[in-house]
Amino acid sequence: MSFSVLVRLPVAVARAVLALLRGQLGALCWSLAPFSLSLPGWRWVSAPSAPAGPRHQQEKDNAYPAPTSVNYHFTRQCNYKCGFCFHTAKTSFVLPLEEAKRGLAMLREAGMEKINFSGGEPFLQDRGEFVGKLVQFCKQELKLPSVSIVSNGSLIRERWFKKYGVYLDILAISCDSFNEDVNVLIGRGQGKKNHVENLHKLRQWCREYAVAFKINSVINRFNVEEDMNDQIKALNPVRWKVFQCLLIEGENTGEDALREAEKFVIGDEEFEQFLHRHKDVSCLVPESNQKMRDSYLILDEYMRFLNCTNGRKEPSKSILDVGVEAAIKFSGFDEKMFLERGGKYVWSKADMKLDW
Repeated sequence: MSFSVLVRLPVAVARAVLALLRGQLGALCWSLAPFSLSLPGWRWVSAPSAPAGPRHQQEKDNAYPAPTSVNYHFTRQCNYKCGFCFHTAKTSFVLPLEEAKRGLAMLREAGMEKINFSGGEPFLQDRGEFVGKLVQFCKQELKLPSVSIVSNGSLIRERWFKKYGVYLDILAISCDSFNEDVNVLIGRGQGKKNHVENLHKLRQWCREYAVAFKINSVINRFNVEEDMNDQIKALNPVRWKVFQCLLIEGENTGEDALREAEKFVIGDEEFEQFLHRHKDVSCLVPESNQKMRDSYLILDEYMRFLNCTNGRKEPSKSILDVGVEAAIKFSGFDEKMFLERGGKYVWSKADMKLDW
């Protein structure tokens, strides 16, 4: 063995020993580092250490909101023609079922706790089978605490409750008036069917199949003077969401819009007067234009987050292509407003104390 080899051998051994000591020292430092507490509903992109100075601020700025509550508008097609609709039938695209499931699994992995299926009208696709299978998948496979649907209710049949009701936490039915003539003016007419009568039928099915019942109402020029106290109290929903009619460029206002909702718009003072008239309805949850615009995580039919910050819906890239973290950064989501408007509530029927 040459002299040079004899010299290099102890050097190599020394390097190995140093590497071992460095690894042990690093592990010791991590074990002694204080645990950092993340903000509720937020995921941190950086490592879970708590360094001080500019680097810590930069890592904090890179945080992105977890998709705690997501609204998936998997179809834009609808059998109604509501004049103020702000998610109109601009495409007929619907993802294949397995692709939709893949996206939902990605959202669950990223922190989703609640999914709300909306449209368009969710029960149009495969006569409700498509949304039913997604509801079952989210509850049975993904173990989501809350699964809900927003629907106009016109296409829901009792057989759907028999098959999928056990997997659904909340069914929200859109009802803007208890006057059928007003419903026709708004665009919720069902021909010979009565929207209000159907609402009561759905309420009864929700009782029978243990699904929490919710009502959504858009307050606009045609119903702003209406007194709904008696009807809402009789139906006794777990929540009555009351929205101020909202204009969205490219959806219900502007040159490329499919609706002209300007005639439906009411002012803030008129909206407040409606709320005051119904102040004794304990389940009322009001949402003004300011609260609505940026406080929802909305996925469109391509699973793109829609940013409404600038008054129109600007899509991110699809989570199926770039992942949830990359897409959600462009969502414009205001988590503070989400919490202020009561976006986080008891949303699992297992935790609700309801007299079915």
